[in-house]
Amino acid sequence: MPAEHVSPSSSTAFQEELLRRARARRASVPVDAPGTAAAAVGERAPLSHAQHRMWLMERLGGTGDSYAVPFATRVRGALDLAALEAALTGLVARHSALRVRFREEAEAVEPYRQTPYQETLPAPERIALPVVRCEPAEAAELLAREARRPFDLAAGALPRALVLRHGERDHTVLVVFHHITIDGGSLETVATELAALYSAATSGGPAVLPGTPPQYLDHARREHAGAGGHEPGLRHWAERLAGAAPVSLPGPARGTSTGSVAVSRSLPASLPAELRELGTRHGATLFTVALAAAFASLHRLTGTDDLVIGVAGTHRRGSAMRGLVGLCVNTLPVRVDLGGDPAFATLLGRVREALLDAQHHGDVPFDLILGRLGAAARGGDGTGLVRVTADLPGEPVALRLPGTSGEYVDVPASTAKFDLSFCLLEGGPLDGGGLPAALVQYAGPALDEETGIALAEAHAAVLTSVAADPALPLSALPSVARPEEARSAHPAESVLRSHPQVAEAAVVAPPGGGPVLAYAVPCGVSAPPPAELRARLRTRLPSAQLPAAVMLLDAMPRTSDGSLDRAALPGLTGLPADASGPRAEAVTEGFRVLLGRTPEPDDDFFALGGHSLVAVQLAERLRAELRLPLTGLDILQARTPREISALLDAREAERTAAEAAKAAAPVSGRRRREGAVLVTGATGGVGAFVLRELAARGRPVLALARPESAHLLHGVGDGVEVVEGDLTDLDGLRAAVREADAVVHAACTFTRHEVDLAAMAAMTEAWRSGPFVFVSSVDAYGRPDAGEVAEGAPSVEPLSPYGRAKRDAEAMLLAVAGRGGRGGASALRAPLVWGPHERFRDQLRWGATGLLYQAAAEGRELAVPRRPGPAGRDWYGAPWVHAVALARAVAAALDAPVHGVANTVSGEVSWWDLATELVALTGGSGRVVESGSVHRDLDHVWRYRADRLAGALAPLPGEDWRTALAATAGAAGR
Repeated sequence: MPAEHVSPSSSTAFQEELLRRARARRASVPVDAPGTAAAAVGERAPLSHAQHRMWLMERLGGTGDSYAVPFATRVRGALDLAALEAALTGLVARHSALRVRFREEAEAVEPYRQTPYQETLPAPERIALPVVRCEPAEAAELLAREARRPFDLAAGALPRALVLRHGERDHTVLVVFHHITIDGGSLETVATELAALYSAATSGGPAVLPGTPPQYLDHARREHAGAGGHEPGLRHWAERLAGAAPVSLPGPARGTSTGSVAVSRSLPASLPAELRELGTRHGATLFTVALAAAFASLHRLTGTDDLVIGVAGTHRRGSAMRGLVGLCVNTLPVRVDLGGDPAFATLLGRVREALLDAQHHGDVPFDLILGRLGAAARGGDGTGLVRVTADLPGEPVALRLPGTSGEYVDVPASTAKFDLSFCLLEGGPLDGGGLPAALVQYAGPALDEETGIALAEAHAAVLTSVAADPALPLSALPSVARPEEARSAHPAESVLRSHPQVAEAAVVAPPGGGPVLAYAVPCGVSAPPPAELRARLRTRLPSAQLPAAVMLLDAMPRTSDGSLDRAALPGLTGLPADASGPRAEAVTEGFRVLLGRTPEPDDDFFALGGHSLVAVQLAERLRAELRLPLTGLDILQARTPREISALLDAREAERTAAEAAKAAAPVSGRRRREGAVLVTGATGGVGAFVLRELAARGRPVLALARPESAHLLHGVGDGVEVVEGDLTDLDGLRAAVREADAVVHAACTFTRHEVDLAAMAAMTEAWRSGPFVFVSSVDAYGRPDAGEVAEGAPSVEPLSPYGRAKRDAEAMLLAVAGRGGRGGASALRAPLVWGPHERFRDQLRWGATGLLYQAAAEGRELAVPRRPGPAGRDWYGAPWVHAVALARAVAAALDAPVHGVANTVSGEVSWWDLATELVALTGGSGRVVESGSVHRDLDHVWRYRADRLAGALAPLPGEDWRTALAATAGAAGR
């Protein structure tokens, strides 16, 4: 059983039962099952050339975690930890490369005397699977810390694992390998076989796997035996690289850092397709085009004509090596002459020929090439021939365990393998997807931060320029500039800009004095947590240079001339001059109790050690003490005692005004009548419209809300009574359901799926009569095979975690409907909801529509799928529903339950029409273009039938999609 780092159970019987189940599961996947390699314990083999080079680097020291291969996945769903442990143990037993140690003995018998060798260790009885509870915001540091733990190759390079438990159905699984035992090409095999072994462990049946896989020790022996056949290739490489020298990089101007730094810049969504088309016209692949752009950018940085860039090769050849787990990578040095100021198209031809030549001789191990070149392969300062590399990463691999969904998690290394690397990311930064990006990664001693940032910006500009005009000569391409403005900027700006998910940054001080504040604009829609940015600043700057807070913005405010509009930055104005009064005292005391330090008014929550869990605790403490609405997100956004106090003062004023209006209204008395409807999520977007609809129909309503939010419901309509409770108060939910004669469940946490499911379980348990309407989501359909989706059609994987939670909640409801006196149930699957409510503003900030809205607001190009045509899809677009129409559909389902699933779709809008309208609404200058390569969230080809509630959903005047979108955009802008 995995060892969980949580409070142990006090029940011995319970622990014994868990142990019995774990042993039973391990027994269901024996290590000697069919397909398991029978490698003899103590079997020895020479190191492959790639292993030998890595072993030497480890012996030299200073590699840090650059040779760790962290394989991390965010797993949502019912994760069986014992089955995962059994699967990992079975995987290591199946592949001997994962259970070897590396030794060198003077007393060893030939051929291993004074020569490093690898030796097979016994298959372990179990690979430990420790479990640590943590908030998602804390995961990055824990994953990085585990990846940084060194391996002892002499003792054995067994992989190690860690599971971070964020919730009952939410985990991050990390397996860390040493690179000497595995490469990127092996991870797909690892993921596939772990899924098969996991399935076998959960079902008790045999694992469905291919036969005995090829073993890496055999590959190493074959490579060692065939070393003499590389002589022709070595002669070729010696001639090809004669006179080549390591590229001279600028080096840091100041503040040398020893770590690895990555800087990315977003690219137009259509750019990869344009570059691919450029390559097709010149007989080159997209990788070759990206490599040529790397050569061009390196030339513009260094001014050197004779350059060598390394690219990744592989020794995997033929079907015999399919399924091989081990290190089969090889570095190919590509040498290109950039002299004569060629056009980019000409350079592309030179790079193509040089790359083909390198690949033709790619069977020669790189360490043999270096050995043949000798001292000529190094510069005068000892630097190696290949200091710079280029890559075009594919789709990252994630675990796909049965019954769960998996999302790749990036665990960046703190040290770099090479001094400088260029990457073209088709799907955006590896940890978030989004727009394509140009990424530059460098070792601290190779460049300073200003140059690294300028290089990333120049490389992005080079890629864009050559796509538009490949006839441009190198001299006309963007150069690596270091503007005076960047040199005089606050040091924190450079640190923030160097983050791969940050597009822009600014650091300013309030005009009247006060703490310095930092602002960051994320690349695309993926935003690093402010705590992560604060941690980055703390590790690179002295405390005197740390901003008081880091705020995330959709875009930097600009004046008419394009310069930064400092007066429009949030937080610089409107703060109280002091932080006194009962609410300020309560905030200060909350900081002191929960963070252990008495804060100054402008101390930042994160700088004092705060994180998301403490933010929730602080909000709950203040909410209970002051009886004002406050959430953990409010704490994370306000950050300082002064700003939190100001926010609470504003909400106190709102409540006072609402209570005064209520007191002035005629007293109608309590009117609890038969047919009272409980509405959850009453202060949310959907719930607010449902309340209005039911009140207009004269239905008595019990509106579930926290006590401190009750004033937000004043004035909705007669007959609306507030019931205290929320989704985490299961007893309160049960009591509220028992008071009602009908239920409308419109509340959702969106991200805490275990809370949503527990709430539904509690409500269905207490439900005893009347109809029950659940506002679900079309995400529960997943990705259907057909373009037209009927109501209640089966779900098709992959489902998002949100869609899976909605589907599972529906199943709970429909399973008990009509039993024990219960009425009919309706699961109303809603798409994108538009309407004039602030809660809908996020519809235009995130997801597929967020990509288009933000591009329109920033005046960027909006790339959408090609419109219907003979060679394309029938349709691409977004289903939507007006909030008012959705409320009518809810009321209709109360009167006449659908006894199952119904879709609530007002209509569909094509991506082209939506993008065009967003440009008009925002007044932007962006251009809408059709592309064959767009973000995967825009690959939406499904139309949802909405027959059962068609009458209620029929649009009334003013409910067309353009009007609804404009109302939502207005709410988003407030």
